[in-house]
Amino acid sequence: MKHWETVSIHNISAQEFHRLIERNREHIARTFPRTLEGCKDAAAVTAFINTARQKQQEGENYYFYLRDAIKGNLTGYIVVKNIEHHVLKCELAYFIDKNYQGQGIMTQTVAHVVDFCFNTLKMNKVYICTSLTNHASQKVALKNGFVQEGILKEEFKNSEGVLEDVMYFGLIKSEYGK
Repeated sequence: MKHWETVSIHNISAQEFHRLIERNREHIARTFPRTLEGCKDAAAVTAFINTARQKQQEGENYYFYLRDAIKGNLTGYIVVKNIEHHVLKCELAYFIDKNYQGQGIMTQTVAHVVDFCFNTLKMNKVYICTSLTNHASQKVALKNGFVQEGILKEEFKNSEGVLEDVMYFGLIKSEYGK
């Protein structure tokens, strides 16, 4: 029996998201700089969550949160973003609390969200971009059938304002589940 559950953005509070961010601020500093910038303090987190709810309502992004079913605290987050309806593709971005890494939770949750992207949103392609040094995220992508398609040069601005290369993984619907 799994000890975590996926919850919608409508079933979380800004306060609990703020606690997740604060527990993991150093852990996600290089890979989620815009999220950290938008979550500087409790008031900013409330605005961040309200904006996310509006984006989901408008179909611009979709948010999935992980909750420890025993302890009740948020443990991770996945967003479906950069949705391009004209080419039917979208990007996944995710992180898990440093204390929950290595348990297969994110791998299983990404599988659930990929299914949502292909079968609910009717996407043809889902992609994931990771830091070259984020081996855990790369493993999650590979375990879910994504294929490394290349390295995008200076594609991502990190928290220090430095442009970094990213590893690009893609999964197309015709190869999904094979």
